[in-house]
Amino acid sequence: MKFFASGNGFSKQQKESLKVYALIFLVCFITWLCGIFFLRNKPEYRIFGLSGILLVLSGFVLVPLQKAAGFPDLLDREVTGRKRFVEPFVIGIIFAIADVIVFKLILHPEPYTSLPPFLQPFPYSLLLYFSGAVYCEVLYRLLPLTLILTLISLFTRGKGAGRYFWILAVLTSLWEPLEQTGNALPWVMGYTFLSGLFFNFLQAVYYRKAGFLSSLSVRLGHYFLWHILLGIYVQQSLMAGNT
Repeated sequence: MKFFASGNGFSKQQKESLKVYALIFLVCFITWLCGIFFLRNKPEYRIFGLSGILLVLSGFVLVPLQKAAGFPDLLDREVTGRKRFVEPFVIGIIFAIADVIVFKLILHPEPYTSLPPFLQPFPYSLLLYFSGAVYCEVLYRLLPLTLILTLISLFTRGKGAGRYFWILAVLTSLWEPLEQTGNALPWVMGYTFLSGLFFNFLQAVYYRKAGFLSSLSVRLGHYFLWHILLGIYVQQSLMAGNT
């Protein structure tokens, strides 16, 4: 199996993918620096830590292996912008709407008296939740799917790799919802688990057919409404209540 299409180094699409990922890493790096230099003594802010930046850094090793693992490159010419960005982003927003209905309108209809832990002040929220989305996608998809499927393809010469993907898609989709069920009402735990499982599985499906950026776009769509827009709304409501 050839990891480098040209035989002498990275292919053109691999180089383009690395450039895009470098821009993604730059945003995460800026978020990390903001935490170190400006927010360390402000407990109300969540910090993107060193472990996060190191995990995102590992993506530079994984991004050139996308074709070897059976996935499109980040800017694969066979994938349209609609499939890579628009569709997955809208899907993420739909999941966020469901979360707003359940966790805000049903479980917490009264106004917030302060920003809850899952929200952060704007505009820092833009940096934090973009970086957090990248961290999750490296952890739940880019790292395990790329490494395992690349090794499987190496030893099987690409035969039967498809069925291994679906097994891994289910297993990795269980990871995040199992971490988030916590102690809550049974129906809330059921909703959290099932919506998280379906959300992550759809991300894996989009990753397979449209690449890493499409999976990331699903999460960014969710974070845009659930963390950023809701955070702005709560922040403005608190400011209006204090005037």
